[in-house]
Amino acid sequence: MKAVGYHHSLTIDADDALLDVTLPIPEPGPNDLRVRVEAVSVNPVDTKIRVRVQPAEGQTQVLGWDAAGVVDAVGSAVEGFAVGDRVWYAGDVSRPGSNSELQLVDARIAAHRPSSLTPSAAAALPLTGLTAYEMLFDRLGLCTDTDHSGDSLLVIGAAGGVGSILVQLARQLTNIRIIATASRPDSQKWVSELGAHHVVDHRGDLVQQINELDCPPVKYVASLNQTDSHLAAIAEVIAPQGKLCLIDDPASFDIMPFKRKSVSIHWEFMFTRALFQTKDIQRQQTILTHIAALVDKGRISTTVAEHFGTINAANLKRAHALLESQQSRGKIVLEGF
Repeated sequence: MKAVGYHHSLTIDADDALLDVTLPIPEPGPNDLRVRVEAVSVNPVDTKIRVRVQPAEGQTQVLGWDAAGVVDAVGSAVEGFAVGDRVWYAGDVSRPGSNSELQLVDARIAAHRPSSLTPSAAAALPLTGLTAYEMLFDRLGLCTDTDHSGDSLLVIGAAGGVGSILVQLARQLTNIRIIATASRPDSQKWVSELGAHHVVDHRGDLVQQINELDCPPVKYVASLNQTDSHLAAIAEVIAPQGKLCLIDDPASFDIMPFKRKSVSIHWEFMFTRALFQTKDIQRQQTILTHIAALVDKGRISTTVAEHFGTINAANLKRAHALLESQQSRGKIVLEGF
């Protein structure tokens, strides 16, 4: 089968950073679906693993943790899926990724995809949708049936892939006031259209900008990038007994400024449930099913910003380069082999 991978961990400008390769067709285990991949999207985790993970000698590392495709084979213990089903998923970072014609995925972390979306539009949502949903409801503890109108949610880096869906979910499923950060005019317009009540520039004085807003106290903060740069501002604006959740990899993290306010700190890593085979692993299927329903009802929009064409090494290198520039907004998708 066709795939894109690498043999050596290299910077994206290297000729062999990503390669078009041919690999054996994988055989599904008892809990697996084998999926014929139709479309994928590219996430920061792809670039991080490419830089940090060196494959064993003679092995090929296949990236890609977002996919929309069609079930090609079903493991003996799988329930709820059949050959021909259209599915979507983010997968498991410890297994080969979606940049291949056929991929194995644990059925418990896959779901039937929205019927209203094309494969490429669907492929933009699983990883970021799961991350955003888990941040809001599993980590920060927001509830869809609770009155959050007296609180604000600060979303730092709201124009990226996770932020683009998190703002929508928060707006559609809660009544919390959303303060989004974005720096460029097009990014600010984007997050406003997605549902943010207020937009501030994270390159400016966050504390001053937020204090000048007519909005409730910032009880919740979702920090999606450059957390270490904004930590002092977060500690100042967050309300006593507030909650901070982050997904990035700050070089340092001083928790002490949050002690006086009894702020709780939460990490979100979308792959935790699959990596550790947690008892609630199937919650990811439940979340994806809920998001699919919201999409088909017209309440959530796909966050595709760029379509880079066919799934091949050259196009994936372009996508990695754009992500590493930190100038992208929304999601980059590729479709077909």
